[in-house]
Amino acid sequence: MNTSDFYYDLPQELIAQEPIYPRDTSRLLVLHKETGNIEHKTFRDILNYLNPGDCLVLNNTRVIPARLYGIKEGTQSSIEFLLLTRKSNDIWEVMLRPGKKAKPGSRFIFGGGELVAEVMEIVEGGNRLVKFSYEGVFENILDRLGNMPLPPYIKKELKDKERYQTVYSKHEGSAAAPTAGLHFTDDLLEEIEKKGVKLAYITLHVGLGTFRPVKVTNVEEHKMHSEYYDISRESADMINSSREKGKRIICVGTTSTRTIESAADADGIISEKKGWTDIFIYPGYKFKCTDALITNFHLPESTLMMLVSALAGKDKIMNAYEEAVNLKYRFFSFGDAMLII
Repeated sequence: MNTSDFYYDLPQELIAQEPIYPRDTSRLLVLHKETGNIEHKTFRDILNYLNPGDCLVLNNTRVIPARLYGIKEGTQSSIEFLLLTRKSNDIWEVMLRPGKKAKPGSRFIFGGGELVAEVMEIVEGGNRLVKFSYEGVFENILDRLGNMPLPPYIKKELKDKERYQTVYSKHEGSAAAPTAGLHFTDDLLEEIEKKGVKLAYITLHVGLGTFRPVKVTNVEEHKMHSEYYDISRESADMINSSREKGKRIICVGTTSTRTIESAADADGIISEKKGWTDIFIYPGYKFKCTDALITNFHLPESTLMMLVSALAGKDKIMNAYEEAVNLKYRFFSFGDAMLII
């Protein structure tokens, strides 16, 4: 299976540059995975596809303002940091531009000295481990100095930072939003619960590896990035209860899918669990727990295209994407949604 099997042609003008308002008025392509039939709806119509007893799994991670602009101590040359993963309290793995300026021992200044970073070592992929020093609370400083790490294909400035957060975001730690959840409003979630659908919140802190292209020809040779997840006892019980009653587990986003598929045992049972996952889901994978998926439209040749193809079948996905392009759906993070059911 080759990476090129997951390529499709996308006109640049279909890449959404800003979020739609209200959130739940985006378009919704419904793909029936058994038949390949396609319906075209509005996101609020999701209510009509959810049944009492079903369980929606939502990722309540919160994006941190992970992009920092500063200068190199001594030379005053500019540097851009992108915080990827917190290794301990003040030690982070970061991506830098330009990276050549950041040898071990190099120091970088942000906010006129309010925050200082020293490079400890170079790690796999050319990223750096850095140690930050500061006075006060790191999160408060980051909130003042940091910028929202929008994907590189979004060129337009985001005026309201909360539009790159889900309305249920809670636990800070992501370098990118779990974008399938951006379509939900508080009112819509309330209506979903009133219908008898369970809402199980899990946490997976999204890393930028999610957006990196697959560079190998053979899909099976690709190595996934690792991301931290946390599933509470309450959420595990909700998911297991729905499965026991023959109801569906519907993941909101590929991050929720990867989390519960990582945590599930061979029988699809979820337990309270936290840790790191580098699970790679591509066609041929046998899902243990996931029945359906709410997701956005993904980049060509990406691991996310491979995941949705594993759930619905590659040919059905490629056909759905072709139809979405022809009907001018909006693509990627701020784009429209797909329900695979």
